[in-house]
Amino acid sequence: MTMLETMVPVSGGTFLMGSDRFYPEEAPVRRVSVGPFLMDATPVTNRAFARFVTSTGYVTFAERPADPDLYPGVPPEALQPASAVFTAPQSAREPDDAYQWWTYVDGADWRHPEGPQSSLAGREDHPVVHVAYEDALAFARWAGKSLPTEAEWEFAARGGLDGADYAWGDEFSPNGVHMANTWQGRFPWENLAEDGFERTSPVGSFPANGYGLYDMTGNVWEWTEDWFGPHQPAAKACCTIDNPRGGSLADSIDQSMLYLGKPRKVLKGGSHLCAPNYCHRYRPAARLAQTIDTTTSHVGFRCVLRPSVIVPFNG
Repeated sequence: MTMLETMVPVSGGTFLMGSDRFYPEEAPVRRVSVGPFLMDATPVTNRAFARFVTSTGYVTFAERPADPDLYPGVPPEALQPASAVFTAPQSAREPDDAYQWWTYVDGADWRHPEGPQSSLAGREDHPVVHVAYEDALAFARWAGKSLPTEAEWEFAARGGLDGADYAWGDEFSPNGVHMANTWQGRFPWENLAEDGFERTSPVGSFPANGYGLYDMTGNVWEWTEDWFGPHQPAAKACCTIDNPRGGSLADSIDQSMLYLGKPRKVLKGGSHLCAPNYCHRYRPAARLAQTIDTTTSHVGFRCVLRPSVIVPFNG
């Protein structure tokens, strides 16, 4: 069995979850415990996702026309199969409007990461992208696994380095070595690709963390099964929160017109588009709210397998 097909045992334990030093949604730091589980050593790859699709005939969210009942007022032409693709502006821009670099491309999907003219040739071992939450969940159930909770994911990403800023320690590039696939240069227009990659990279291209897990930060954001909501501190400083399951469905719903009241799940890990001048989120504590119907060229997932004594997620 190759690294790309293995699961790594994570013994579980108690750790300090969150951060008070970066973005407000990561606070407060609180003591959390998680039980034991197995986690995929890498994000799910295009090769693995293709086996799932071949076995089941599954069609991803981005490959289907959108249901007009779920998107009232949206023109029919905007409901055709499509997905969001990163396209760097051609000139210097301030990163103040995501529409500068996200383009909704007809025909972009997991098989065609940049649109119909692109393919997976040479990218079989890159993380699968353009997967909505329901796609990740469908794969996990087919594989007899689950998506991780946010707490499980963060515990695993830390690799035993409790309280460290990064999955490898407190220094972003120790001795000048890039430890993850992130953005170098001034986002969104200047990509120096000093780490060797402009977009996604083959999984395992960077060192594993202390638990033997690869790409826990950078490369692609990863879905978790938790609804997004504000973190709740422990009732007392002395207390530990056991196996937290995240926010509520009601808390997760974004009421803005942009998202049409869609519920949101927690993404973890940052991606190859995270840069210090815009998105310092290539850290275990970082978290992002994302609507469950989101498909983009920088979001993927990995799975976990919990012991039978832990009640499996079923919703």
